[in-house]
Amino acid sequence: MDFKQQVVDALAKVLPEEITKEQVTKLIEKPKTSDLGDYAFPTFILAKTLHKAPNMIAEDLVGKIDTTGFEKVVNTGAYINFFLDKAAFSNNVLHEVLTEKDNYGNADEGKGRNVPIDMSSPNIAKPMSMGHLRSTVIGNSIAKIISKLNYQPVKINHLGDWGTQFGKLIVGYKLWGSVEEVEADPINNLLKYYVRFHKEAEDKPELDDEARAWFKKMEDGDKEALALWSWFKELSLKEFQTIYDRLDVQFDHFTGESFYNDKMDAIVKTLEDKHLLKESRGAEIVDLSEYDLSPALIKKTDGATLYITRDLAAAKYRKDTFDFVKSLYVVGSEQAEHFTKLKIVLKKMGYDWSDDIDYIPFGLITTGGKKLSTRKGNVILLDDVLNDAVALAKKQIEEKNPDLKNKDAVAEAVGVGAVVFHDLKNDRRDSFDFNLEEVVRFEGETGPYVQYTNARALSILRKAGDVDYSDAKDMAVTTPEAWDTIKLLQDFGNVVDRAAREYEPSVVAKYVLKLAKSFNQYYAHSKILADDEGLKARLALVKSVSIVLQMSLGLLGVKAPEEM
Repeated sequence: MDFKQQVVDALAKVLPEEITKEQVTKLIEKPKTSDLGDYAFPTFILAKTLHKAPNMIAEDLVGKIDTTGFEKVVNTGAYINFFLDKAAFSNNVLHEVLTEKDNYGNADEGKGRNVPIDMSSPNIAKPMSMGHLRSTVIGNSIAKIISKLNYQPVKINHLGDWGTQFGKLIVGYKLWGSVEEVEADPINNLLKYYVRFHKEAEDKPELDDEARAWFKKMEDGDKEALALWSWFKELSLKEFQTIYDRLDVQFDHFTGESFYNDKMDAIVKTLEDKHLLKESRGAEIVDLSEYDLSPALIKKTDGATLYITRDLAAAKYRKDTFDFVKSLYVVGSEQAEHFTKLKIVLKKMGYDWSDDIDYIPFGLITTGGKKLSTRKGNVILLDDVLNDAVALAKKQIEEKNPDLKNKDAVAEAVGVGAVVFHDLKNDRRDSFDFNLEEVVRFEGETGPYVQYTNARALSILRKAGDVDYSDAKDMAVTTPEAWDTIKLLQDFGNVVDRAAREYEPSVVAKYVLKLAKSFNQYYAHSKILADDEGLKARLALVKSVSIVLQMSLGLLGVKAPEEM
């Protein structure tokens, strides 16, 4: 039952004919607190038509509204406030959640169509740092959210496995490295060479020339250059996979930049055929001055390609391969101009599907107010952060529940989940400073708080024993303490829809924090296991809350331990 539509229909019968149902729907609000009603309609829009003060209009209309199906309808100032029939509403919501279970909140908007998601994309031969966390977990969550609407996400790890940085790495390795050293500690030593290269290149600019020359060798198929590159890549992927396993993130494709090497000539030829390619100081560009943008640099003076050349090839490949309805790029905010150029060049090439490309920017994670930088050696390793988070979680579990079974597995789920949840509860465009002590707390607006709430709900259900809800005709819970929780349960589908439309996992994270807080307040003021006629309905509420808490955490890529 659509209770909002019930409000719209009741209003439509008493409003002037020129006010459409669509207008009414858009104007309806949800009061901040339940004592003001469950839905509210502001009458300001009617003042000119009816030549009356809004508060008088509200008073007149309340007397005409058919209150059948509502607990009551009252006016407060210029607002008409609708109080829903708690018994009918709660019975409907709980029955729907318990019947649909994990399918609750699903919709068929996507009709199974493909949505490639370019996400994570770490650079080969560099450790995964906290700077890589955001693209990985935001992209993973968006994939899960749009799946609820029956889109088919295609998660692509567009590895940074090509470019001049590999020329720099080869130079650094040949000058200061050895096979034995790299095999002993691959990523840390490769990072050491990379950082040292940048420091020494400040005084020795000829090192940059050597690096460019080595990258050109890679592009030209030089055996030594490609062998070193392939070795660095193989070692890196092993390291990355351990992180992805901990985060429980899987990919459909590991197609890095190098995958598009043999696909760039076709892009360049199309640009030439469309007379879009121009020479500028020996380089080849697409002029974007009409958009007040600097040129899109397609080839350097030495013929080497750039990011945008490879991204043009990747975009074309993804359209040809997946026939996408949308193509998403989860990349930091600093790349906004790059993606603006990418879409413009694709459009100029005649690819109207470029309109279906969406750039999903996000802010920075800082520490102590400073940006993380691999090049400068200012990097916090993601694996170290996860280890510290898990240790902190285990310490708190030992204090709260020393006899808990599977303590290590629970601590891993709580610690890793805390880091992921903290990232996703922030609006993705916002930057934030990371403080581990604040992240792994069992109280406050944290992932462990939500996980603990679910564990509490499951504990109640275990104490109640097996309950068959299929024959429960009356699951009405009408107590004031339960009302906000039931309304939040009913809103889950709207939350999923909004999070998908805005590509914003924080919508789900903020929602599940509200649901956890509301349920804990209900728990504190209710004797849920009291043996009376309302027991099954109360347990139905607890079961429904647990289902939606687990689904919400799942959409964020956070596990939900049964005990904590």
